Amino acid sequence: MSMRSGRTPRYARNTRLEGLLEELSGLLAPAEKAALDLAPSSEKPTVLVVGAPRSGTTLMTQWLAASGAFAYPTNMLSRFFMAPAVGARIQQLLTDPRFAHGDELAGFADQVDFQSNLGKTKGPLAPNEFWYFWRRFLPTVDIERIGERINEVDFDGLRQSLAAMAAVFEKPLMMKGMMLQYDLGAFAERLPNTLFIHVERDAPANVRSLLDARERFFGDTSSWYSAKPPEYEALVGLPPVNQVAGQVVHTNRHIAQALDSLPFHRSLHVQYEEFCQDPTTTWSKLAERMCAFDEAIPASHPDTTPFRATRRAEPDADGPIENALRTLNA
Repeated sequence: MSMRSGRTPRYARNTRLEGLLEELSGLLAPAEKAALDLAPSSEKPTVLVVGAPRSGTTLMTQWLAASGAFAYPTNMLSRFFMAPAVGARIQQLLTDPRFAHGDELAGFADQVDFQSNLGKTKGPLAPNEFWYFWRRFLPTVDIERIGERINEVDFDGLRQSLAAMAAVFEKPLMMKGMMLQYDLGAFAERLPNTLFIHVERDAPANVRSLLDARERFFGDTSSWYSAKPPEYEALVGLPPVNQVAGQVVHTNRHIAQALDSLPFHRSLHVQYEEFCQDPTTTWSKLAERMCAFDEAIPASHPDTTPFRATRRAEPDADGPIENALRTLNA
């Protein structure tokens, strides 16, 4: 999310929580350094999910998390964004059946459902977007192009932290990578053991969903929500429908152009509607690419149930959304 104010009450920040997390981060800093120093190097690949906001990236992370084949940042681990190597061990202690002692901590349900609210999931072990983690290493707080500031990225610290989490869980690490998606070429070069999954949704449906997200988050559709493509300055003065149409189209173009230049095994394009109808095919393609990283995942996902692709309204060939998209694609 952008760090702007004006949120509706439901999405307002919890300042008490943020204060406590800041205090906890300071207390855990020495422990995190020690944990990173002791962490064994991990050769496990990292899977990063990218795409326009409201394209299905949250569902994708939930589905991958539910497979059991990947480690991922949870709502619990997000509380330790400044000390994830320590937080991963604490999560293991509290939730991993291997470390259970009777039913002392039976309240931590090891389940991931497929519900979310503007990217926010429910439950201690549900996937978290982990934005605060990324902001530790990047010279920005928004989802935007880094460009010439790429040398300000703490790549060494990022690689070390990702490897430490994977080493604790002994699985490939999977998470959203949307804060990197306008500089994917640079990050792909510096994170060579990374697979990028690009989720792309039917454009009119994506635009409708983003307009709805603006209304829910800010109480109106005029305020910018989430990712800022490099064309942001040219888009922000346009009517809301044109802003959002440009946000979706330009974001997908930038991602596709960057990933087209990578070796086949380093990217996977997923059409949201096709994935919902047939998730099994997506899993097969993912397994093929993971093999190229010398990482075997189960031959099939434990849940082959299709999803219902959501659509807020029926398409209108002469409606404002379709007209805005036609202008962009002309």
